[in-house]
Amino acid sequence: MNRPGRRATKFLNLGRHATLYLLCVILGAAGAARAQDATTTRIEHADKEPQNWLTFYGNYKGWSYSPLNQITRENVKRIAPVWTFAAGFPTGTAGLRPGLEATPLVVDGVLFLEGMQNNVYAIDAATGRTLWTYEYKWPEVKTFSIRGARGLAYGDGRIYMGTQDNHLVALDAKTGAEVWNIHIEENSECECRITEAPLYVKGKVFIGNAGSGYQALRGHINAYDAKSGALVWHFEVIPAPGEPGAETWAGAEDNYWKTGGGGTWFTGTYDAEMNLLYYGTGDPTPIDGKLRPGPNLYTASLLALDVDTGKMKWFFQETPHDLYDYDSAAEPIIVDMDVAGHKRQVIIHPTKNGFTYVYDRETGKFLHSFPYSSPNWNKGIDEKGNPIDPIVPKDQKDYLVCPSIHTGGRGIQHSAYSPRTGLWYTSDFELCSHFINGGDKGDELNPKVPPNISAYDPATGKKQWTFNTRYYNMSSLLATAGDLIIGGDLDGDVFALDARTGQKLWSFNTGGRIASAAVSYSVNGRQYIAIGSGGGSETEGRLSKYYPNANILQPASTLFVFALPEK
Repeated sequence: MNRPGRRATKFLNLGRHATLYLLCVILGAAGAARAQDATTTRIEHADKEPQNWLTFYGNYKGWSYSPLNQITRENVKRIAPVWTFAAGFPTGTAGLRPGLEATPLVVDGVLFLEGMQNNVYAIDAATGRTLWTYEYKWPEVKTFSIRGARGLAYGDGRIYMGTQDNHLVALDAKTGAEVWNIHIEENSECECRITEAPLYVKGKVFIGNAGSGYQALRGHINAYDAKSGALVWHFEVIPAPGEPGAETWAGAEDNYWKTGGGGTWFTGTYDAEMNLLYYGTGDPTPIDGKLRPGPNLYTASLLALDVDTGKMKWFFQETPHDLYDYDSAAEPIIVDMDVAGHKRQVIIHPTKNGFTYVYDRETGKFLHSFPYSSPNWNKGIDEKGNPIDPIVPKDQKDYLVCPSIHTGGRGIQHSAYSPRTGLWYTSDFELCSHFINGGDKGDELNPKVPPNISAYDPATGKKQWTFNTRYYNMSSLLATAGDLIIGGDLDGDVFALDARTGQKLWSFNTGGRIASAAVSYSVNGRQYIAIGSGGGSETEGRLSKYYPNANILQPASTLFVFALPEK
């Protein structure tokens, strides 16, 4: 594991007047930087603006937590829809996938929503009235598959969006007018797309690319100037020959590093105190591990990058030489908590391999891990964070490998953390892959454990409660200061659980599958909960395979907004 070095500090022997002058210059520059980047300051202190939802996870820390507490465990059964919004297809996009996966943003009474076809809507957050609509112009010939769109970024009076044909677009937040539009890379060449929401920090917009171990992808993370769209820095997940980590791609002469995988499917998080970005990376390519001997850095890893330069400060590889499609691309969660009696600044990081990892976020030191699923692909995680005796799936004569090597323990859905309870909340598919005589016979439901949503104490890994779901859950979770966990399911129900016990307190059927995240905001003192109905995630297509008698709802594209009755 790489560790950050200590920067040497140089002192200048200046006279009194020169020192005062230098101090004034520094303070003036700092003041100018703050004035130019008020959005970052706002998001850093998102708890002071509970009425808004300014970034994908609600704050830079990846909590998916709302400090609003008007809707509580005691009164949530009284909430009802107050308005809906149909995010239909824009003109000329017939044949593209329906659904609604995106997480809305809310900025000063305006809700911004991305449709599945990268169209963007600005909506009055109290009434549902459309303020403006932006229709993204799709290419006449599509060289890519539609995988959905998960959200937007806000900063400096603009809305930022990554598209599935690998464009990054900036819109004027007041009018919807396109400010700039840059083409990052060609889909047909990289076999990749953008599905994550961008991240705005310190006047820059960060975005990665998505693709699986079955595609000729080389993952990266880019930083763009938010005003102009100019590229500021570029980080390649797979090192080239001569770069640190390249030696982990034995057989580099075959150039597998050029398409080595490591896509960054999920939006990263930002640590203002450390000035670091945290991003998880995907599985390696090709899926056949014999063609790429070695650990294959920096796939299936958690990365810490300097926000200003893109230089890697530390990394930790969670599934070395991944043979299982166990991406580590999921959300890193920034928390200060007690670990073994000591106050630690940590990262909580779930992976598709069924384990959640906890690190010191300054150094990347592995602290401990715990299973959130029922993994049996190894015999546990050792004290250094390495898997113990991992199996080779193709060597199995008759074995149910858990989690599934196709789907993993979790998918696109992200977790939630509540500072009130100190608990971390996550979904679990509980799907496994059946290997017979080295052949993959496909996925099966775990016969011992149903799919579920569970709460964990991240300091100890102890499970606090479990709520079983009918199907595996594709919806992300929202925690609120009203001690609620909000989510949705593939039956079309949006529901509220007691954050302390897991008891189901309320539900409402939207008529469409739910594979999106809920957010909470307020306007004029009234709290709202918004969630998209319509599904559209790729994993939903496997429902009939696992549940042949399921009454599968048709896709839709409707945002539902709930609130307590007005007095």
